[in-house]
Amino acid sequence: MSSVSVTARIAQRDVEIEFDVAEGEVVALLGPNGAGKSTLLDLIAGLATPDTGKITLGADVVTDTARGIHVPPHARGVASLSQSALLFPHLSVAENVAFAPRSRGVRRRDARALAQSWLSAVGALDLAGRRPAQLSGGQAQRVAIARALAAEPRVLLLDEPMAALDVETAPGLRRLLRTVLREQRRTAVVVTHDLLDALAMADTVVVVESGRIVERGPTADVLTSPRSAFAAQIAGVNLLTGRVDAPGSLTTAWGLRVFGHMDGAQAEAMTGDAVAVFAPSAVAVHLEPPRASPRNIFPVTITTMDAQGAYVRLRGADYPDGSPGTAADVTPAAVAELDLEPGRAVYFVVKSQEMAIHPAVR
Repeated sequence: MSSVSVTARIAQRDVEIEFDVAEGEVVALLGPNGAGKSTLLDLIAGLATPDTGKITLGADVVTDTARGIHVPPHARGVASLSQSALLFPHLSVAENVAFAPRSRGVRRRDARALAQSWLSAVGALDLAGRRPAQLSGGQAQRVAIARALAAEPRVLLLDEPMAALDVETAPGLRRLLRTVLREQRRTAVVVTHDLLDALAMADTVVVVESGRIVERGPTADVLTSPRSAFAAQIAGVNLLTGRVDAPGSLTTAWGLRVFGHMDGAQAEAMTGDAVAVFAPSAVAVHLEPPRASPRNIFPVTITTMDAQGAYVRLRGADYPDGSPGTAADVTPAAVAELDLEPGRAVYFVVKSQEMAIHPAVR
């Protein structure tokens, strides 16, 4: 295992990234499609070369454009796992897992023993004699995990490893990866669009947008108090960006003023760019402005309505900056009582104590 440090720029892909992973840390990379997440994995693996930059694994420099250094992928000690298991079809399961240690020069008998050990660790020992064509998707991914770990990688790269699995298979594989990564303190970078992957496996969440890192922090902090639009989207909360104009008050670029609470230590000192975060469940829906004086009342035209378990999620039109409109979760009974439908003009109401204001990521 080793740490990872990346400073890289690729002009053609508009990627400019500084990225670090501590030894034994698991980092989840979140971001929209095309943001640069897979490009970052390719840089670490040696499958992509930056125009300018330097990449180190532990104390070893594996890429340095200024010095003309580029260690080939097979010599980096990096193992990759994607949504496709990519097992060798002509080899048995045991032979697939033994392939990596054999490639390192391990004797055949010892490689077989290592394969048996890793297959046992991932609950796939009974599959040792099968060929990949005889495996289900979940079984193939278990074998692929065993094969990746049998390589004794310094860094494990996982690119949407659960994306191709059905809803019955994915939770078991997620638990397996959580156990392996945490108990063995593996250094790993996980690209995912699934909130559960990040919560189950990652110590740290990094959000990538437009080839730049826009947010980084402990998993719980990012997913409960996001500072970027994508993190808010994946966490299922509303987010408004703007500037603090007074303690407990934020004004957006289009002039919407909202009121919320700040941490005690921040309330007086916070200035400049900030975000307001609030849950859809905290939004009340009214047909007329309420007579009481809650601090936050938004006139909204409902654009979409979607079932979300026991609730119906209403969403207003996108904001002038292009960010998603405010979402509100209401019961089916409330939908019927208020006669809600797309195109209906309503008022979304949020109490100030339900809206948290945080400094924006810099």
